[in-house]
Amino acid sequence: MLKPLGDRIVLKAQEEEQTVGGIVLASNAKNKPTTGVVVAVGQGRTLDNGQVVAVAVKEGDKVLFDKYAGNEVEYDGETYLVVHEKDLVAVVD
Repeated sequence: MLKPLGDRIVLKAQEEEQTVGGIVLASNAKNKPTTGVVVAVGQGRTLDNGQVVAVAVKEGDKVLFDKYAGNEVEYDGETYLVVHEKDLVAVVD
């Protein structure tokens, strides 16, 4: 499994296949997903004094993230998104 470093977070993006009305969109008409599930988290951000600040999310959390955040990586045939903690907008309950 991917093990992120620092304040990085590995997400599995969730894509919507249908609109609210049930219409299936062509792949080029879809917006980039902005929700995902946290798969792995790094140890946290290291401050100048050496103190480590833990990441505010945990594995399994559903989160909203900035539209153009992170880098897509492929691992074991799956596509993941690696983002910094600052790119997360909210945790969805």
